[in-house]
Amino acid sequence: MLKQTALHAEHCALGAKLVDFAGWDMPIQYTSQLDEHHAVRQSAGMFDVAHMSAVDLHGPRTREFLRYLLANDVAKLKTPGKALYSCMLNPQGGVIDDLIVYFVDESWFRLVVNAGTTEKDLAWLRQQAPAFDVEIRHRADLGILALQGPEARAKLAPLLAPAFAEQVLSLAPFNAAWSGDFFVGRTGYTGEDGFELIVTQAELVTIWQQLLAAGVKPCGLGARDTLRLEAGMNLYGQDMDDTVSPLEAGLAWTVAFNPEDRQFIGRPVLETQRSGPPRRSLGLVLEGRGVLRAHMPVRASNGVVGETTSGGFAPTMKGSIAFARVPNNAVGPFEVEIRGQWLPTQETKLPFVRNGKVLASK
Repeated sequence: MLKQTALHAEHCALGAKLVDFAGWDMPIQYTSQLDEHHAVRQSAGMFDVAHMSAVDLHGPRTREFLRYLLANDVAKLKTPGKALYSCMLNPQGGVIDDLIVYFVDESWFRLVVNAGTTEKDLAWLRQQAPAFDVEIRHRADLGILALQGPEARAKLAPLLAPAFAEQVLSLAPFNAAWSGDFFVGRTGYTGEDGFELIVTQAELVTIWQQLLAAGVKPCGLGARDTLRLEAGMNLYGQDMDDTVSPLEAGLAWTVAFNPEDRQFIGRPVLETQRSGPPRRSLGLVLEGRGVLRAHMPVRASNGVVGETTSGGFAPTMKGSIAFARVPNNAVGPFEVEIRGQWLPTQETKLPFVRNGKVLASK
C-alpha cells in the first residue's frame, strides 16, 4: 500500500498521473510536463513535496552535534532562520543523505531530508544523538509545499498576514521566517527563486487551494526532475549515494575543511581525496540529436570510461543534457553511447540554467 500525502485528493481531483515514488503515490504530471516546467521558469509553479520530512533536533548541544554529523559546518549559522545545505556522511565518506539544516535557536535546529532516505536518516540520527543528549523529533504532523518561479513572491504574499508577509518578502536566499507552525524558507530545487513552506497537514491543503485559485500551476515530479537537472542539482540515489563522496559528486563546495580541528564523520576519508578524488562529476550537453539518460556509457578522449548519472531533455535549452561521473584521469572531449552509437558531447560547468537564463550552450 503506497503512502499518501495530505494533498492526494487534490491531485486526484486535478486528474494527475500518479506513480510510485519512494513508496509514495505521487503526481508525475497533471496535464503537460513541458507546460509545468515552463510555468516555473516563466511564472510560478507549486509542488507537493510532503513526502519529504522535517526533523527537529533539540538540546543545548545540538550545534555541537551537527558540527560532528555534517560535512558542512553549522558554525556558519549565526542568525535565526539561516539555512545551510550539507551532506550527512558515513565513516567511509559516502553520502547517507543530502539535506537542508535551519537554525531556529541554540537548542533547536530543523533538518529537511529526502523521502526515500527518511527511515535510514532517522536511524542514523538516533544512533549518533545520545552522545550529545540531543532529542530527535520526526515532524510527521507537518507537510512541505514548494512554490517556485519568478512570480512566487507575488503569489504568496497576499495569502499571509501583512506583518508576516513583510518578513517573508524580506528574506534573503537560504533564510527562513515562521509564525507558529507556518514556516517559510527561501529555498528550492529548481534553479528559480521561490519558497518551501513547512506547515501543518490541514494548512497544507488550504495553502494549495489558495495558490491554485491565484493561478499557480500544479507541477509534478517530471517537471521537478527536468528543472533540477537544468539547475545542476544532484538527485540522491542517482547522482550520489552511500558509496559516493561529496567530492566525487561535485559537491566539494558543501564540505567545510576549515577549521582544520573540526572532526566530522567521514572527514578522514575526504582528507585523502582533497588533492583529487578517484572520480569526478561533470556536465555534458549532447551536440547532436538524441536523449541522454542515466547509466549510459561515457568515453573520454584518452579511452577512460565512466557513465551518466542523470540525463534528459532540457526544455529551457531545447536539447539534451546529463551529469556524468568519470575517473579523475579522464580527459575530454567526451562521447556518450546511445543505442550503439558514440555521440559527441560538450563538457560544461554546472548549472546549465539559473533564474531562467541558459548558462551552457546547446
